Amino acid sequence: MIITSMLDNDLYKFTMMQAVLHQHPDAMVEYLFKCRTDNIDFRPYVGDIIKNVNRMCRDLRFEKEDLEYLGDLRFLKPDYLQFLKLFRFDYNYIDIRADNSGTLHIHIQGPWLHTILFEDPVLSIVSEVYSTDMSQDYDLANKRTEAKAEMIKDTALTFSEFGGRRRHSVRAHYNALEIFKKKCPDNMVGTSNVMMAKELGLTPIGTMAHEWLQAHQALYRIADSQFMALENWSKEYRGDLGIALSDVIGLKYFLHDFDMFFAKLFDGTRQDSGDPYTYASHMISHYTNMKIDPITKTIVFSDGLNFVKALKLWHSYRDRIMVSFGIGTHITNDFDFKALQIVLKMVGCNGQPVAKISDTYPAKGMCTDQSYVDSLKRTFDKRISK
Repeated sequence: MIITSMLDNDLYKFTMMQAVLHQHPDAMVEYLFKCRTDNIDFRPYVGDIIKNVNRMCRDLRFEKEDLEYLGDLRFLKPDYLQFLKLFRFDYNYIDIRADNSGTLHIHIQGPWLHTILFEDPVLSIVSEVYSTDMSQDYDLANKRTEAKAEMIKDTALTFSEFGGRRRHSVRAHYNALEIFKKKCPDNMVGTSNVMMAKELGLTPIGTMAHEWLQAHQALYRIADSQFMALENWSKEYRGDLGIALSDVIGLKYFLHDFDMFFAKLFDGTRQDSGDPYTYASHMISHYTNMKIDPITKTIVFSDGLNFVKALKLWHSYRDRIMVSFGIGTHITNDFDFKALQIVLKMVGCNGQPVAKISDTYPAKGMCTDQSYVDSLKRTFDKRISK
């Protein structure tokens, strides 16, 4: 059994889930899986994937010590923890199959509140079933991790590990974090994975994901959706968890809604697509134009990074704005084969399409209805032209 703890999930799933409980407990949503890696035949793996997801749904619940750990996080409320006592994964909300061409299809549909925790463990299962068949050379992975730690340990670069969803395995994930904790503890500020944070005494890291902003496209007027997503986040957390995700529609549209109130309230933003240097320049200009000193704000770069790229960005911007990095697959799945590029994204809410466009469209975008994407762009073009 691959997933053995309900905490084996990213922190932002729990923070979003709490906001869903408080603000939109009746929302209905839909998620679809996509493998961006070409020519992968999942037919040999689909049986093990289904078996592991089924066992996760059947056997797991939040244990007392899990809830005690979550209860020590200042931003999680007692009513949410009481809800988690009752929570179970429901296998009726998920469908998994491989077609005759070997394409893997995963479809999740149901109440947002009861399906939001599926994404990360399901992706972790897919990745581990495939990856452990490709290689189990943990010595190689550990040596590569040690070399990465040596590369950064004498710098002031800081990063969080964001690689749980596409990790090679639970074992490789744990090994990598243990090495970084031992060799460069001042550089690694935490991990997005709550179970790993608990087991290794690390800080769990995370705020919001794309689905938070995507769902608001259906819950409010499309033109107001991004603004309302930021507004509702600030209503829920009152300045805590203050890193805003900026690329659901695209940076230029985000900056229009990221007005002086939000720019002052949020600690910073996360760059997850597009050119990171262009992004940093735009964010610095945006803060400067609002008479906010950029050095008091943070950019978290998290788009397909390795430590060579991170060091270049750090050297370029460390004196102009605070920078940190979310580094994923490069940490948790650096073996002698190409790691899967897989996602499980929200594509619908309350019967309406929703979209992630990103600053690298269509490569990192996702929607089942191109006409909706076109309408979304027109709506936001009209909004920023006013």
